Amino acid sequence: MPTLPLLLVVYDRGSASAMEILAAARNLCSVVFVCEGDRQHSPGTAEWLGRLGRTLDLTGMSPGERRGALAALGAGGIVTFSEYQLARTAELAEACGLPFHSPEVVAGLVDKRRQRSRLHEAGVQSTRCRVVRKPEDVREALLDVGLPAVIKPRRGAGSVDTFRVDSLEQAMAEAVRFLTGGATEFVVEELLPGDPDAAGPDFGDYVSVESVVHDGVVRHVCVTGKLPLAEPFRETGMFQPAHLSERLTSEVLALTESALRALGVTRGVTHVEIKLTPDGPRLIEVNGRVGGYVGALLRRSVRFDLVRAALRAALSLPPEIPEPAFPAVEFVYFVVPPATAEGTLAGIRGLDEVAALDDVWQVNVNAEAGRPLRWRDGTEGHLGTIHGTAADHERLRATIAAIRSAIQIDSELLPIRRYIIGQTRHKGR
Repeated sequence: MPTLPLLLVVYDRGSASAMEILAAARNLCSVVFVCEGDRQHSPGTAEWLGRLGRTLDLTGMSPGERRGALAALGAGGIVTFSEYQLARTAELAEACGLPFHSPEVVAGLVDKRRQRSRLHEAGVQSTRCRVVRKPEDVREALLDVGLPAVIKPRRGAGSVDTFRVDSLEQAMAEAVRFLTGGATEFVVEELLPGDPDAAGPDFGDYVSVESVVHDGVVRHVCVTGKLPLAEPFRETGMFQPAHLSERLTSEVLALTESALRALGVTRGVTHVEIKLTPDGPRLIEVNGRVGGYVGALLRRSVRFDLVRAALRAALSLPPEIPEPAFPAVEFVYFVVPPATAEGTLAGIRGLDEVAALDDVWQVNVNAEAGRPLRWRDGTEGHLGTIHGTAADHERLRATIAAIRSAIQIDSELLPIRRYIIGQTRHKGR
């Protein structure tokens, strides 16, 4: 058998697990996980990655030592599935002469202010956005951006610490909280109003587009529909295919391609989030990586592996994208605590009722009583996921309504007895 090419995967918390990556790499490439133990969100990452496959731990190495260790592997490509490692991956790729987004391109992907500037300069979209480094900057920023506005970290993902402000006083208070909490800067952005009728009743007023770029040619894989946001801007779920008119779908795809070209993206898998406003589609943000959960939905719905597509792109192989034909609507629902919930988790009621629904085939909730309930954690603060398959979008609406009606999250100001909540039920999947 021919020797498989070697691919470096810079690993961290992100949109694909180590097991997903290894499964996607089968008969395509050999994977070496590259990590830095002192930079991971979970301690012991290098150790447990080493149990799964080859691992290179760069902890404590100088830039020169990193280059030498990576060059010695003779890899044919490099990739990451973590928003937090895009910049580091670009640096390593440049140092080793491997194809990836350039550091300049990555800067426009991870820096929200820079991304807005580049899109404006290219004539793609103008979105008012100001950087705030001290509380005194807030007043001037709001004079430019206007109210209501959105405050968010300049770099980040998953709607962490992202919220709406409706007054100068509220914005000032949040600025103090941001800057005394360790952040050095954040952005104040124009709030994009949603059109509740764009995707139909009971669905969210935004979508995401999953694309593969090879040699500067953009190939769209699908448009992912979203469920309505929980306050303030937390995702509650997604589904494929989206529920959009043909005209609106065309506009969404055209805007995505214009944004990718403006930001100089010439390779890789991208995840572009778009708001459906009364004035048409507008960009929320452009991400230079696979989006969370969308890969799993695609594998289930059309048997297309977006993670494998990212590995192929990293190896400079042309994409193999079938014409998607969705036989049903695949969905994932996030169990999120209400923004009014305070303290800690006491319990979740209604899971057995949800698991008994015809269109639900897995309930995966692993939250302990006593877990802090923090809406500021954004999408990452969800308590579990519910997976299912609906015959069509009308059936999806009914199933989501039944899930929402059944689930109740109880909070407690003090931790109570240890109680693991978890159930998995498969129905012919």
